Amino acid sequence: MSHEAFEPETPHLDFEGTTPYEDYVRADVLTHLQHTLSDDPGEMVFLVTTQVMELWFTVIVHEWETAANALRGDDVPTAIDALKRSVRELEALNASWKPLGQLTPAQFNAYRGALGEGSGFQSAMYRRLEFLLGDKSASMLVPHRGAPRAHAELEKALHEPSLYDEVLRLLARRGHAIPEGVLRRDVSRRYEPSPEVESVWAAVYAGDERDEVARLGEALTDVAELVWRWRNDHLVATRRAMGAKAGTGGSAGVAWLEKRAQKNVFPELWTARSHV
Repeated sequence: MSHEAFEPETPHLDFEGTTPYEDYVRADVLTHLQHTLSDDPGEMVFLVTTQVMELWFTVIVHEWETAANALRGDDVPTAIDALKRSVRELEALNASWKPLGQLTPAQFNAYRGALGEGSGFQSAMYRRLEFLLGDKSASMLVPHRGAPRAHAELEKALHEPSLYDEVLRLLARRGHAIPEGVLRRDVSRRYEPSPEVESVWAAVYAGDERDEVARLGEALTDVAELVWRWRNDHLVATRRAMGAKAGTGGSAGVAWLEKRAQKNVFPELWTARSHV
């Protein structure tokens, strides 16, 4: 028997038109969306990193909408699977800060002027992500009035139950004492913590940790922790790059981010742990 190594077969190289890879991934579109507005080489890193963040927002919104739809149909395993996928995606999203996390003020100022009135809080996809977490505000639709599709999608998301609303409705259907005021609240408004919901989670955690609802609670807590880390990483990167100056687009910069970082996502999942 010959032990001579054979070269692998040459892959098919000749296609009519674009390749199947290009047809699926649209790489040519993605890699030609970068149009820098300054001569500073660091702007390309900032622009591409921001675009990558937008793609991760899109995937995570998809996962959380999948989870919310599954919970609406009492399919907890599918919801947990989607939440667990989103945890890995949030880890990748948070890692996106690394190329920007050590910018000096001089480096950021080299292309900051190119941003003009642009600011991350104007991201429509990030706003949808926040709405799914229950952090809603009708005023946040205002920046998108000039973009009909984005505005319509945000308006729809504003008036739909958040991911956490669907969790609490599931708990009520499973016999847990979720107050009627919580179940019938105006879902277009920011979710506010409830002592009764806190008691429900405390009872869940005092029970069998293998229970489906307890595992759902832990998956949600994993998500909440990584959202908190995202907000803090954003805060630290901004502090390092521009200190306490006003943010781009007229935002309050660090002051705005500090306020955001202090808020817990799915608040009763955190406070209930003190009562277990």
